[in-house]
Amino acid sequence: MEPRWLSPEEQRAWRAYRDLSLVLEDVLDQQLRHKADLSHLYYSVMVFLSEAPERRLRMTDLAEQLKIARTRLSYTVSRMEERGWVRREDAPGDGRAQLAVLTEEGLTALEEAAPSHVATVRAAVFDRLTPEQARAFGEACEIILTGLTGPDRPAFPADLPWRR
Repeated sequence: MEPRWLSPEEQRAWRAYRDLSLVLEDVLDQQLRHKADLSHLYYSVMVFLSEAPERRLRMTDLAEQLKIARTRLSYTVSRMEERGWVRREDAPGDGRAQLAVLTEEGLTALEEAAPSHVATVRAAVFDRLTPEQARAFGEACEIILTGLTGPDRPAFPADLPWRR
C-alpha cells in the first residue's frame, strides 16, 4: 500500500507542532525550575491533586490525568515524597490501590509557583493568540487527543501510557 504522505501545508503544521511541543515543555520546565525549584511534571502533579477532593487521588487516576505511565508516576511521587510535597496512603477498601495526597508543604509550594508559571503560560501562548485562535487551538487539541485516547484510537501502541 502506497503511503499517504503529508501535503506541504500538513508538513508545515506538523513540524510547527512538533517544534512547539518540545520548546514549550522546555520553557515551562526551565521557568519552574528557576523560580520554584520544581519540574513541570511535579507542578502538574500538584495541580491535579490540589483540584481533587481532599487533595487526594488514586495513583492510577492521577497517571491517567497526567497522561504518563504508572511507573513514571510512581518514581515521581517517590521523589516528591522526599521533599515533603506528597505522601502515599492505602486506598480505603482496596488493599492493592494507593492514593497520592498533596501535603500542606506541597500546597504551599504550588501556591508560590503558580503566579509566575501562569504568567509564563500566558506570555508564551495566549498573549500571542486572538480569542478566536485560542478557541480554535483548544478545539483542535481536544479533537486530536480524543482521537488518540478514545474508542477509535490507533491500534498501536497496544495500551495507553497510564495503563502500562
